[in-house]
Amino acid sequence: VQLQASGGGLVQAGGSLRLSCAASGSIFRINNMGWYRQAPGKQRDVVATITRTGNTNYADSVKGRFTISRDNAKNTVYLQMNSLKPEDTAVYYCNADVRSFSGSGYTPLDAWGQGTLVTVSS
Repeated sequence: VQLQASGGGLVQAGGSLRLSCAASGSIFRINNMGWYRQAPGKQRDVVATITRTGNTNYADSVKGRFTISRDNAKNTVYLQMNSLKPEDTAVYYCNADVRSFSGSGYTPLDAWGQGTLVTVSS
């Protein structure tokens, strides 16, 4: 199973970006999906998560500015980021709780994307 993230880039403060992350491979089902970020010299923190049925949670720092969504048919999660601030600058990683086909059953897998860099200039 692979997660491919895209959509990062350089944007001015107040601007918007949309991140995408598509999962591929031997997938039976994906439960929770989420976005995390890691700024230089800091730990990786959760940004937003979404359940298979669409329930969402956000870090306080992004509430009202970021929106997480998913397309279960495409095994894809999105992060719409509006009103970006310089402190949002980080590498953004997608994560998925995957049930992967394995023999006659399935195997749980905590999958991570490769990260996409978001840089917000002041």
